[in-house]
Amino acid sequence: MIDLGSLETAAGNAAFVMALRGRGLRDTAVLRAMEQVPREAFAPPPHREHARRDIALPLPCGASMTAPSTVALMLALLRVGSGQRVLEIGTGSGYVTALLARLGAGAVLSLERYASLAADAAMRLAALSEVHVVRADGLAPKLPDGGFDRILVHGSVNAIPPHWRAALEPGGRLVTGLRGDGVCRVAVLASPEAEAEAGVPIRLAALVPELAQIL
Repeated sequence: MIDLGSLETAAGNAAFVMALRGRGLRDTAVLRAMEQVPREAFAPPPHREHARRDIALPLPCGASMTAPSTVALMLALLRVGSGQRVLEIGTGSGYVTALLARLGAGAVLSLERYASLAADAAMRLAALSEVHVVRADGLAPKLPDGGFDRILVHGSVNAIPPHWRAALEPGGRLVTGLRGDGVCRVAVLASPEAEAEAGVPIRLAALVPELAQIL
């Protein structure tokens, strides 16, 4: 018997990916991962009907799910390779964390400043043995561990903090939002010693330091 529900879901996922391609996003691995990991499974129930639209979605604690086109751009620039160790700053719903695992990351350490968001994301991602979600401040001078091949930051900063550079392995790669002249642009740090290269404007909120007082 044909599962019409599955067919509808597959068609919706394909249309979602085609819409991203229409925005100029061409990284095949990233688009395949976004087709396979349903964004609606990570969206709050009141907003699931909008999960396949290219818009940010609100999360508890005033956080938000980044728009899919921005996620796709940042993941394409990150260039996650099989077995790499990835640090993610800003877990949010856990959607991008799941995408990192789908892209082949060998281990993903995801930091979230809100306790409730970290707990909810950890439950959603419990089946992924390569993923570890902890409540922590990604702007704190000392990160939980070092030696990452890739660092993905869901937020913008005025400058790359030295401890982010120190956490990167030689030849590692970091992607974040970089603010300057009143504009936030996607930025790539191609190695710990390199200068950050700013690209196209994107919408990312400023990264907030310290653990959140609101759980």
